[in-house]
Amino acid sequence: MNRQELIASIRHKASFLCVGLDTDLKKIPTHLLGEDDPIFAFNKAIIDATAPYCVAYKPNLAFYECGGLKGWAAFEKTVAYLKEHYPDQFIIADAKRGDIGNTSAMYARSFFEEMDLDALTVAPYMGEDSVTPFLGYDGKWVILLALTSNKGSHDFQLTEDKAGERLFERVLRTSQQWADPDRMMYVVGATQGSLFADIRRIVPQHFLLVPGVGAQGGSLAEVCRYGMNADCGLIVNSSRGIIYASTGEDFAEVAAAKARDLQAEMAEQLRQHGVI
Repeated sequence: MNRQELIASIRHKASFLCVGLDTDLKKIPTHLLGEDDPIFAFNKAIIDATAPYCVAYKPNLAFYECGGLKGWAAFEKTVAYLKEHYPDQFIIADAKRGDIGNTSAMYARSFFEEMDLDALTVAPYMGEDSVTPFLGYDGKWVILLALTSNKGSHDFQLTEDKAGERLFERVLRTSQQWADPDRMMYVVGATQGSLFADIRRIVPQHFLLVPGVGAQGGSLAEVCRYGMNADCGLIVNSSRGIIYASTGEDFAEVAAAKARDLQAEMAEQLRQHGVI
């Protein structure tokens, strides 16, 4: 999915919601544990219930890799199901890869050739040659970690050099030499609030993947106030607040209601900012 297709999907659905598929066997409803593949059964139900209200899904690879071969199989089945039944959805592998060039090239081959996903989260710490192997695929996106939502983000990302430039700002400025807004997005946590304004001064056109709305306490209105641009420019993720809203047999219906409520808020924000 290219940039214009993503923007068109956001406007068509009046939504910039991404549902995070952080599927944990210890948290899914117990009645699913008797299924041949409980993780896939849960994901399928969540997807069918929430697809009308979102434009993207983000499986977090840690929740699948911890299950070994069975977990990886559930991930592959989830991706295949999305591609077959909901081809309009943007699929993000939240894997936070990034290593020396030849290793990154293998990661890129895995997610962009073998799995044929739309986007992959990548850690920038090792620099340009660890990121560029992911950028050699037409229509595929690198989503670079910039300013994350966790408390520990302050340990490094907000530290300043002698000129007063913060580390996340250097990541944003330097990485723009590697790719344009048609191929690169940035992860910016919803809990960072008004810092979105600082980010937009450096990357006014890039899409931002924004985790942290919902269970982590981020404000959708604040994210939009400081981070939305003329094309929306945001993909806001909610994981636990949607998929674990109920642990009963009504889990899919409750997830749909939570997603619908968020989509309604997003539609209002899109109207207020003149995107739709």
